Amino acid sequence: MDWGTELWDQFEVLERHTQWGLDLLDKYVKFVKERAEVEQAYAKQLRSLVKKYLPKRPTKDDPEVKFSQQQSFVQLLQEVNDFAGQRELVAESLGIRVCLELAKYSQEMKQERKMHFQEGRRAQQQLENGFKQLETSKRKFERDCREAEKAAHTAERLDQDINATKADVEKAKQQAHLRNHMAEESKNEYAAQLQRFNRDQAHFYFSQMPQIFDKLQDMDERRATRLGAGYGLLSEAELQVVPIIGKCLEGMKVAAESVDAKNDSQVLIELHKSGFARPGDLEFEDFSQVMNRVPSDSSLGTPDGRPELRAASSRSRAKRWPFGKKNKTVVTEDFSHLPPEQQRKRLQQQLEERNRELQKEEDQREALKKMKDVYEKTPQMGDPASLEPRIAETLGNIERLKLEVQKYEAWLAEAESRVLSNRGDSLSRHSRPPDPPATAPPDSSSSSNNSGSQDNKESSDEPPSEEGQDTPIYTEFDEDFEEPGSPIGQCVAIYRFEGSSEGTISMSEGEDLSLMEEDKGDGWTRVRRRQGGEGYVPTSYLRVTLN
Repeated sequence: MDWGTELWDQFEVLERHTQWGLDLLDKYVKFVKERAEVEQAYAKQLRSLVKKYLPKRPTKDDPEVKFSQQQSFVQLLQEVNDFAGQRELVAESLGIRVCLELAKYSQEMKQERKMHFQEGRRAQQQLENGFKQLETSKRKFERDCREAEKAAHTAERLDQDINATKADVEKAKQQAHLRNHMAEESKNEYAAQLQRFNRDQAHFYFSQMPQIFDKLQDMDERRATRLGAGYGLLSEAELQVVPIIGKCLEGMKVAAESVDAKNDSQVLIELHKSGFARPGDLEFEDFSQVMNRVPSDSSLGTPDGRPELRAASSRSRAKRWPFGKKNKTVVTEDFSHLPPEQQRKRLQQQLEERNRELQKEEDQREALKKMKDVYEKTPQMGDPASLEPRIAETLGNIERLKLEVQKYEAWLAEAESRVLSNRGDSLSRHSRPPDPPATAPPDSSSSSNNSGSQDNKESSDEPPSEEGQDTPIYTEFDEDFEEPGSPIGQCVAIYRFEGSSEGTISMSEGEDLSLMEEDKGDGWTRVRRRQGGEGYVPTSYLRVTLN
């Protein structure tokens, strides 16, 4: 069924229907445009939200980034940012594939519809003009017939009138004959006009207008099909980003599962462990001795001595109390303003950075030498003398970095000794050693005191002094080493270490060792040498590989 056959007389209905179809197309384009604006605004707000909560400081300068909680939060923000990017893609796809293309197609449909209806109106106008001409010839034929009949009656009346002259009768007859001839011509013209109009009318209703209506039907069906495809693009734009959005959601889930509370506690220890020795017991200050002492001319300070005792007490508390308000420190190049453990870590980082820079400069020097050799063998490739400034600059950088490496190595060795001394002082003042047992005694001569005479054992009842104590700090070492376990990994000594304290062991640079016990947070690791012997060495001196 087609419009040309079934709706041959519904020109106005088809005009309204096709206009409604184009209005619906424009309405959908407007809807998609506003939908794209909503998506764009949503993505913009998400990006602003992510930017608001992302860390402001650079990642390498932010200590909080080492915590899994912060890392997971940053990863979650990044996934939300990627999700916002997918919403922008949806908005872009809708704007290009729907708004622009359908808007352009709508303009083409409007032009085509206008052309078809203009053609139909021209055909209608031509048929109306033919009908008007037919009516004109019909009225003329009718008028000429009446005039001819009237002229015939007049001629007949004069012919019967005895008073009429012969000339009048002849004139009346000639007039009647002329009118009759004009009526006959009008009749022929009317008949020809009628035949022509009927032919045009049949062409109009059976050929011309059905073709126009069929074209309009084809145009409207194409518009409806294209509009349906546009409806599908709305869901297709969403389906295209569903896999990426799924990955974003999966990334958020992984970020949530990456929070490790135990590891964060360990990170906090590594970040803020000072390495200072624990404060010893406070001594009793007997102020009553001042009351029993008689002042003399040789006494120091005030006669009663109380201000001096109070000042000494105040200084002692300020020195021993670790929770007081800290003064603002001046940053130094050797990081001596930091606690011993933090100083050691920062110096270790600086030393590793200098070694990396040194290796880079040495690689560049080798590359420049090879290039110079190539230039000398093949002069057309370049001038060897042009590389001399760069080679000299590289050598200068190497010398500078070597001096810095030596400087940081010296500072690191000094920091390591501070850490070891603090550990020894702290452990010597407490009967229960901290967990894990990983510190060195003052010197190796203490082993002879352990195996000394009975007199030394009997004299152990006297409290030893804090500075001259020669007894081993960890008596558990011998029990640990009696039953050696299997290694839990391998490690390589990065630096040389002299194990002169009780419980420690010496190692050479580059020596392969067996890992017997991991660092438990105190900076010491238990290892076993290939040729036998176990002991503790600084963790920072090792490169560890777990099984």
